[in-house]
Amino acid sequence: MNIEQNLNNINSSIPKDVTLVAVSKTKPVSDLMEAYNAGQRVFGENKIQEMVEKYEQMPKDIQWHMIGHVQRNKVKYMAEFVNLIHGVDSLKLLKEINKQAKKHDRVINCLLQIKIAEEDSKFGMSAEDASTLLQSETFSELKNISIVGVMGMATFTYDTKQIENEFTLLKTTFDKLKIQNPKLKIISMGMSGDYQLAIDCGSTMIRVGSRIFGARNYNN
Repeated sequence: MNIEQNLNNINSSIPKDVTLVAVSKTKPVSDLMEAYNAGQRVFGENKIQEMVEKYEQMPKDIQWHMIGHVQRNKVKYMAEFVNLIHGVDSLKLLKEINKQAKKHDRVINCLLQIKIAEEDSKFGMSAEDASTLLQSETFSELKNISIVGVMGMATFTYDTKQIENEFTLLKTTFDKLKIQNPKLKIISMGMSGDYQLAIDCGSTMIRVGSRIFGARNYNN
């Protein structure tokens, strides 16, 4: 397995305006540095502690994306450096991110996670809840966060029609929310197995792990 080759293959197959997030969870810093040396600068982690450890060891021109479910009590550990938080699924979480960002005199970019999958295990808010949040007075008072788009995770299934329908739902939701919030520009959807379909459905940011780094070892 050659990480540089894998990255080149993916980058040559996606449009220039689609951002590739290299999902590096469970992978050692040596693997990440291979990707970094091949030109990759955007990395996604799903555990804050792991992301903090890698941030401390790696070059500082990396954009770190938090792509997993975020616990409010851990936001403070990444507030100093995180570039984009994908999984924002409540106003309570946004308020905490705003509070911690303010301490570092930063504005942290966030994506609203929309629940598009049928699985109960997937997090996210409904399109209606997202719309209500963006119009709320409480939201307008949060000066240290910026909602720049939406994120969604499709159902884990081999039924590509279902996945396509769920991706289309996210794109439709994005289009509606953008009318009331023109700053929205990112649609984060699509992973190793379905990123081409996601791009066809309007994705502007894909989260790819095993296609770059190989299968994960969760025993580490």
